Amino acid sequence: MDSLTFVPGRAFLSSNSPAVPWTVVFEDEGLAGYFYACDRSYETQEESILDAMLIYNVGSLEEPTRERIASVQWSRDGQQAVLYLDGSPQALTDFATKQSFCRSDFPNFLDEDGSGWRKGSHAWNEEAIKRFEAAIYA
Repeated sequence: MDSLTFVPGRAFLSSNSPAVPWTVVFEDEGLAGYFYACDRSYETQEESILDAMLIYNVGSLEEPTRERIASVQWSRDGQQAVLYLDGSPQALTDFATKQSFCRSDFPNFLDEDGSGWRKGSHAWNEEAIKRFEAAIYA
């Protein structure tokens, strides 16, 4: 598990899957925190982003100046990753099924970009997180 202690407004945590070429990135550049699903076989950072999810807006957080812990846990096969903030799951990316889930269900786009990724919904899926955690701790 990769982790980072941070204060909202400035954070960067990159975590590589044991299954090449997958990577996830948690980034907060000031106004908001995002979680990205990436394919590190691409040449540029922009090309590598397969999906993006809003995790929070800094101004909407309770106690926005409080120190927090972000962590990423990969599934045993390296096809799924979960972002935890202070121990609570906030996002799940599934590279095998090309879909992601987050508590904010944002942003959503038309599924017409040709990537095969489901981007029309990022709605939270409690069953998916339960299956992920059951497999990790089995």
